[in-house]
Amino acid sequence: MILVTTDEIPGRRIARTLGLVRGSSVRARPLTRDIMAVFRNMVGGEIPEYTKMLAESREQALDRMIAEAKGLGADAVVGIRFVTSQIMAGAAELLVYGTAVLLEDERAG
Repeated sequence: MILVTTDEIPGRRIARTLGLVRGSSVRARPLTRDIMAVFRNMVGGEIPEYTKMLAESREQALDRMIAEAKGLGADAVVGIRFVTSQIMAGAAELLVYGTAVLLEDERAG
């Protein structure tokens, strides 16, 4: 599965658009991570507990979007974007979306 943030893929042509695909992950901050983050916030720098949690959320959302695209028979997803939104205090949704497409070589058309 080809995943790109652009609307085109060099050397390939979009033969058919299959539609919008998306995946999301909603996560809450565990209290133990918040306590560690408070201490790290005092001295500055990266908060690895949150970095790991957000990376896991992105991967899960991407996996869900890819599964939806494969279910449509797509070769690729173009125009991928990530969006986050707060659901409640301490919980947020990470959403990824794009357009599922079927591709062909530029020479084929």
